[in-house]
Amino acid sequence: MPRFKTLEISNPQYENNNLRFITVKTPNLKGRGDIGVFVPPGVDPKETLPVAILLHGVYGSAWSWAYSSGVHLKANEMIQSGELPPMIIAMPSDGLWGDGSGFLPVDNRNFEKWIAEDVPDALIECINGATKESPLFISGLSMGGFGALRIGAKYAPKFRAMSGHSSITSLPQIKFFVEESLKQYAQDNIIDEDVFETLRYYRNSLPPIRFDCGTNDLLINYNRALHKKLDNEGIPHIFEEYPGGHEWSYWSEHIIQSLKFFAANL
Repeated sequence: MPRFKTLEISNPQYENNNLRFITVKTPNLKGRGDIGVFVPPGVDPKETLPVAILLHGVYGSAWSWAYSSGVHLKANEMIQSGELPPMIIAMPSDGLWGDGSGFLPVDNRNFEKWIAEDVPDALIECINGATKESPLFISGLSMGGFGALRIGAKYAPKFRAMSGHSSITSLPQIKFFVEESLKQYAQDNIIDEDVFETLRYYRNSLPPIRFDCGTNDLLINYNRALHKKLDNEGIPHIFEEYPGGHEWSYWSEHIIQSLKFFAANL
């Protein structure tokens, strides 16, 4: 029996570059959410493929990763050359609340469960290669990095590995980007507001972790501080710095490292 009351998927006749779109209604959003999906060509309907969920930053939506970085084109090139195994890439919206939902439970909507539960289930319903046995991975940029590192830890049994790019590492940093009041994002527990606290709380079940940040990024010192705290706590992770700022040219280049990291953890 279908899990969702309504689910619409784009017509293959009009799709380009193996990119399709899903719109699904879910109680977690109290409405509909969108998911952009890259599906490698030639997928056997009986085949099980890994799924990488990529979370966008503030102001963005389900189109952001594909149409601002061309990640689906890069992934397809790497799959065709053998650098990457066939992999589904799911790029959901954050629920389109305010300038960005933070991928948190906010305003009586649960944007966290939308990502952790609804997105994988929607893929299973309508995407060849996505099954209950598909290894799941999660990554994101900026606000999406905050979401990916938190959700990847909190729902650790679901995810094989997680990563973040130029990540917000603690909720107060979201005020650099949004006009909504910080009080509107407030959670009941610091574990849900701070990446380090989340990782420390779930330390015994964490999947492999990597994150990176540009040396000219306004969030670089926060990412360095997270790296130092994790080192001091003895929590295994990979942290890397590269030239660049808080911008699509940086994320477009370095998302490839995350995809390769996921492939290495299959």
